[in-house]
Amino acid sequence: MPSRTTPLPPPPPPPSLRSWPDEGARRADRERAVGEAGARLVGVRRLGTYLLMLLALQAAWGVFGLGLVSLVDGAMDPLTALAVILVAALGLVGLPVAVWGVVEGVRRDRVARARLLEWAALDPAPVRDPRLRAPGLSLLWLLLGFVQCAAGLWLCFAVPAAARPGSTTFAEVVFAMGAGMILWINGLLGLVKAAGHYRVAIRLGATGRPGAAGRKTG
Repeated sequence: MPSRTTPLPPPPPPPSLRSWPDEGARRADRERAVGEAGARLVGVRRLGTYLLMLLALQAAWGVFGLGLVSLVDGAMDPLTALAVILVAALGLVGLPVAVWGVVEGVRRDRVARARLLEWAALDPAPVRDPRLRAPGLSLLWLLLGFVQCAAGLWLCFAVPAAARPGSTTFAEVVFAMGAGMILWINGLLGLVKAAGHYRVAIRLGATGRPGAAGRKTG
């Protein structure tokens, strides 16, 4: 999936090819590379892609779920039923495509985090580039993840608990629980990302060394 996010810096050169004129030049390149990788992980464009994938997942599930509810609950002529089946099938086809987009985003995040740690390991000095810490964006990731998890859990548990025979159908419960699971899983990804990046940023800002905390965050 093409993206206009901040370009990922190349890996640091191997020891045999490193030719910085002095320590200051090496640290300047390190700061820039770590900052670019940090922006790639929690920047505005990455956040926009994250929310876009959530919309794609919910749209695909919504098309399929509404078609399912219509087929189960509504009496319709064969032609209308065929149209509803085709629309539901379209949503079912779009769902794995949206899931692939989410998985691809997670994979790219892992690559960017590994690149960030590679550059950070070049020097023990603390990293000062503000794009690494990004406290406002990190907090936004955390809040969005929390809100999604809360809303997802509410849909998964409150809707089935409030269902009553004759007023709520099985298809409606499945539809609500599916939407809730999408919110919960996507929110959990956001929470893990925000917490993991915060741990890495704090560690690198204090000591400049990735350490065990940086290697374990995903």
